[in-house]
Amino acid sequence: MKINGNIISGEFDEQMNEFSLESVKHFLTTSTLRKNQLDSLYDYLNKHKDEADGQVLTLYDQLPVRLNQEETNQLLADLDKIKTYYQ
Repeated sequence: MKINGNIISGEFDEQMNEFSLESVKHFLTTSTLRKNQLDSLYDYLNKHKDEADGQVLTLYDQLPVRLNQEETNQLLADLDKIKTYYQ
């Protein structure tokens, strides 16, 4: 199932019960998130969502992607939507 959020997009595989991340903001990437990984990311961002400086995600361990406070909240909403697909 294709999922297009405000910050991320990808494909959820119901048989494998995992989300294949394809893009973050306008950057293309390839990564697979299992439920526990998505939950950990969600919990971390939720605890730090009010930080004025925002957050930085790293793609391929080399490319930093800065998220301001609003984008962090949009990413949380995207992750919240994806969480509903996990079994």
